[in-house]
Amino acid sequence: MKKLLLLAVILLGGLTMATAKSWDKVFTKSDNVSVKKVHFNNRYGIKLAGDLYMPKNIKKGDKLAAIAVSGPFGAVKEQSSGLYAQTMAERGFIALAFDPSYTGESSGKPRNVASPDINTEDFSAAVDYLTTLPNVDEDKIGIIGICGFGGWALNAAAMDTRIKATVVSTMYDMTRVAAKGYNDSIDENARYEMLKALNAQRTKDYKNGTYAGADGLPEKLTGQEPQFVKDYFNYYKTPRGFHPRSINSNGKWNTTSSLGLINQPALQRSGEIRNAVLVIHGEKAHSRYFGEDAFKKLKGTNKELLIIPGASHVDLYDNMAKIPFDKIENFFKTNLK
Repeated sequence: MKKLLLLAVILLGGLTMATAKSWDKVFTKSDNVSVKKVHFNNRYGIKLAGDLYMPKNIKKGDKLAAIAVSGPFGAVKEQSSGLYAQTMAERGFIALAFDPSYTGESSGKPRNVASPDINTEDFSAAVDYLTTLPNVDEDKIGIIGICGFGGWALNAAAMDTRIKATVVSTMYDMTRVAAKGYNDSIDENARYEMLKALNAQRTKDYKNGTYAGADGLPEKLTGQEPQFVKDYFNYYKTPRGFHPRSINSNGKWNTTSSLGLINQPALQRSGEIRNAVLVIHGEKAHSRYFGEDAFKKLKGTNKELLIIPGASHVDLYDNMAKIPFDKIENFFKTNLK
């Protein structure tokens, strides 16, 4: 009997461990939220993978506001976007964190490709999916874009009038930084030389039948890197935020993806967004100018810029003491009604 009890304990322990291992996120699971894997197609026929977070106390017949979340650029839904989605579900929203096309668990080949058009479309595809859920009020849908997907979120909000409220957190304009470098340090001549190199790589890729990867974060720090590179490393390359499916943790972007980013500037219609927008950035973020300049283009009394004192760019990925979730909750409750 004792041997049978011991065996039962071992088996139960194994089941508990297996359940714990099934949680594939870099943040702690909430006891108040249910989560399940979902899939949906964008209008290019690419199947996107998402994690749908719902409050556990939801009842049949309830119609809740919903939020689609993605980013940062090169991250996966098991990282920052999942944390945002779970937190919003804890606060009474249905929230969908999704992997963009060509990355993570979403489909699309070749892998690790970025596209201004397709990544903007990914947000609208997430809205498509949310409108089909029985517990979602399709007139109360918002989006959250983090880092590079802050820029795509604004792009989507300018195109998709179903998006009633948009939050962008620690945003990048990926097309601007690709074409002009940090702080617009690349001029026309330097950009031409960059384009020559990228197109030479395109020729090599076609002849080789492969796609070369761009340089990413170093595997080890020398101590001489800019502070923002150290901050990225301390998120993506350490247990704090490492995920094997994340390009920034464990992969490389397709080098020639930069061609599309350089040639198709985003945010061309952001000044025409009529629905509410909240732009959040860190006071000490190297990327702060992206958010401030994007905010300058927005019009109307339902737009707001919030600078978080003392926060760096990466603080707004996962620092629960600095991400202003109370403000984000109130913003959505005010504008999704």
